[in-house]
Amino acid sequence: MYPSPATNRTFVSILLIIITLGCNKNGGDQDPYAAIQATFGTRIDPNNLANYANQGKPAFINKDNSAGNNITNAKATLGRVLFYDKQLSIDNTVACGSCHIQQFAFGDTAIASLGVQNGRTGRHSMRLINARFSNEIKFFWDERAATLEQQTTQPILDHAEMGFSGQNGRPNLADLLSKLSNIGYYKELFQFVYGDQNITEPRMQECLSQFVRSIQSFDSKYDVGRAQVTQEQQGFPNFSQQENMGKNLFLMPPQFNPNGVRMGGGLGCGGCHAAPEFDIDPNSGNNGIIGVLNGPGIDINNTRSPSLRDLAGPTGQPNGPMMHTGNLRSLQAVIGHYGQINLAPGNTRLDPRLRPNGVGQQLNLNQTEVDAVMAFLRALTGNAVYTSEKWSNPFR
Repeated sequence: MYPSPATNRTFVSILLIIITLGCNKNGGDQDPYAAIQATFGTRIDPNNLANYANQGKPAFINKDNSAGNNITNAKATLGRVLFYDKQLSIDNTVACGSCHIQQFAFGDTAIASLGVQNGRTGRHSMRLINARFSNEIKFFWDERAATLEQQTTQPILDHAEMGFSGQNGRPNLADLLSKLSNIGYYKELFQFVYGDQNITEPRMQECLSQFVRSIQSFDSKYDVGRAQVTQEQQGFPNFSQQENMGKNLFLMPPQFNPNGVRMGGGLGCGGCHAAPEFDIDPNSGNNGIIGVLNGPGIDINNTRSPSLRDLAGPTGQPNGPMMHTGNLRSLQAVIGHYGQINLAPGNTRLDPRLRPNGVGQQLNLNQTEVDAVMAFLRALTGNAVYTSEKWSNPFR
């Protein structure tokens, strides 16, 4: 015998009740990542995170300024979302990634980056390549942030950049935290990463800095060559004669006469930008560029520099203008600046290495030397950092 239609309807009703209870036994939708999936699709999958924590690096790279904030896949993923989210600005128009653009080695081609309500950054946006691998742990051109963690939220709280300054009637940090707490994907992400939905500035700093530290570039022509030799000074087998010449000029200190004119040796670039990380010496003074981006006067306190890795992009052209003023637009112009240093009145913080015997250095360069150094600098450019999905905008 077959069940009656009434019996069938009863059975179906009971089955639906069981299914409904199973889906709602904890009081709601059992998909804990519904908002993440709706916002990011397959670009972020909490069950299959991108590798940020265990990336390889060359054996000759020894520096690491993580300082206990070791990268995890979960926190770096949350940092990626925060980095690219325009809702971290007061008018939802600007994110960290608006001024630090992947295709330009996380720098900007604009001299001054655009902030909220037509505000502008006070200095040119610094490239973020290999921020983890440096002796200098301070950040911003003037090193006003003691750590990368402190640096990450300062642009968010800056009146001109992302606007949560609490000044002139604008919202403040508490308003931002409240705003983010009402966004579904942040509820799910913070629950996933921290076990609760509490959003705080230290947590944001922790995750943002982990994402920034994860951005690394070690697949350049230089890296291939350095792995084939035992010492930096050896000729790299994969380098051209010009590139090896440029490397030697970069690394070797110059020999000056009493008037500060170079009579032999190299250019001494490695004295401030030491290989193989090519970061800045923490004890550096300024480099003689003391202009102010948005006004008159001088600013002698810009003693920080990004790594010289990926100074140029894959095409060989610079990843935007250089220096805190963005006033140098070509590699030749940069080398030319160091070729003749002027002792400007009021510049009491010029690096001593640029004023031998108390006078501004004159490197006395010829075009062959300039071309060789430019060829070497281009050999510091990687590939993956420009295209890797894990460093890209998840809101695409």
